[in-house]
Amino acid sequence: MARYTGSKSKIARRYGEPIFGPCKALKSKNYPPGQHGRGKKRKSSEYAVQLMEKQKAKYIYGVLERQFRRTFERASRMGGVTGTNLLRLLEARLDNIVYRLGIAPTRRAARQLVSHKHITVNGEVVNIPSYSLRPGDVVAVREKSKSLEAITKSVSGRVNRFPWLEWNPAELSGKFVSMPEREEIQENIKEQLIVELYSK
Repeated sequence: MARYTGSKSKIARRYGEPIFGPCKALKSKNYPPGQHGRGKKRKSSEYAVQLMEKQKAKYIYGVLERQFRRTFERASRMGGVTGTNLLRLLEARLDNIVYRLGIAPTRRAARQLVSHKHITVNGEVVNIPSYSLRPGDVVAVREKSKSLEAITKSVSGRVNRFPWLEWNPAELSGKFVSMPEREEIQENIKEQLIVELYSK
């Protein structure tokens, strides 16, 4: 199972955002990494800006290039705005929903929970992080895994609520009510730049 394993702080500094969660390096070194990081910023080309936006979206959702392109192609075949469809499909990934429900503190941790068979969908164990959920699907912590410290700690600190998700604290389960609207997706992504990049 391929995934990014490089430095998380370098990625956060490159984009000036906590891509993988809270980052101490971003606070102390709020400039891009590398020997020219402190230097005068040069104006980036249109292609470079579009590419950076695509790379940022990939890092945020933990998706590599081939899978990201397939997701984009699927989004382009759907009705409506392609960029919004792309973000909706990324948000509907099982690992992302586990993270959004608060079962895991980060998407990377959510991916691990799914891979290790701690999560069920509609009562069946699913260990594929990229599994695409549909409205009405119920995501839950497997009965044997409900006492895991990592899960109980994450759930106890759960604060974020999303109108397109329903949470049942007694059962440690959540329902994927509907695809989110664009304004309900909090990530700072300019999806139109990604659409323009792939349209060339």
